Amino acid sequence: MKNMKIKTLAFGIAFSIGGVALANTPLVDVDWVKSNSCNSNVRVIDIRNRLDGGSKTDYLKGHIPCAVYSNYLKDGWRAKVKNVVGQLAPSPKLEKLIGKLGVDNNTHVVIYHHGKSALDLASATRVYWTFKVLGHDNVSILDGGYLAYIKEKDSKKRVKNKVERGNYAVRAKNFKASLRTNMMADSGDVLSAINDSSVALVDLRPHHQFIGINRHGKAKRNGTIPTAKNLSESWLTKNGGGTFRSPDDIKKLYKVAGVKLGGDQINFCNTGHWASLGWFADSEIMGNKASRLYDGSMVEWSSNSSLPMEKKVDF
Repeated sequence: MKNMKIKTLAFGIAFSIGGVALANTPLVDVDWVKSNSCNSNVRVIDIRNRLDGGSKTDYLKGHIPCAVYSNYLKDGWRAKVKNVVGQLAPSPKLEKLIGKLGVDNNTHVVIYHHGKSALDLASATRVYWTFKVLGHDNVSILDGGYLAYIKEKDSKKRVKNKVERGNYAVRAKNFKASLRTNMMADSGDVLSAINDSSVALVDLRPHHQFIGINRHGKAKRNGTIPTAKNLSESWLTKNGGGTFRSPDDIKKLYKVAGVKLGGDQINFCNTGHWASLGWFADSEIMGNKASRLYDGSMVEWSSNSSLPMEKKVDF
């Protein structure tokens, strides 16, 4: 097959068939995006939002060619279910949202964030996780986000990679979800895991929240879930930025945090945002397909006084 090229990318392989690249990898780099952002079977989604200092205005001022914009915080990626912000929205709403972005079940989706911090990378991993939960495997993240794309400058300090301005309009398509409940955990699963040493509970929040000094504004109690280990979200990215660490470095950090590698793992945070970073590192980078995400996380858990919590510090 002389028209097939194989190119190694971050943590995976990309195949080019007939001039159209299909990435079989959770992370793609800038070179891949430059070559494929306008391919008809690829849809690049810009999700910059106020968490990372971005907005639709920033998208209109400059974005990756042929990228469409979706507001991560407002468009329905993080809905309120049973008064818990951040839980997965009912699939019919998400199907409509995704279809409007010009995505069907055959589209290769590439998500990019601002690229400044672990916080905004988590926006991308959360959307990525949502696609996976809805049964869509053909999805990737631009490692390093938009800042990685515009990083390279010419001798006059102008951005070398092509930047498109204005809104990129697409025709809506039909997207049909096939929910994978095995990737999700609820409070009952977490409660059972407390007394089951074969299940690892991983708290992706900052350490000060884990030990109970501070809490999220919508959480009702300080502390964490009993038996949980703390793997702070910023550990997983280079200097707390928008680029993932290598698999070897992530394994070292899991060891330091006392989190076992492989096996059933439930990741949580406050609202299922940071937790998606942990799920992505465990499932997509290190290949542990037994990894799950507790969507309600501490905002839901702490609101139920019958559910146990522990604090390392008591004021």
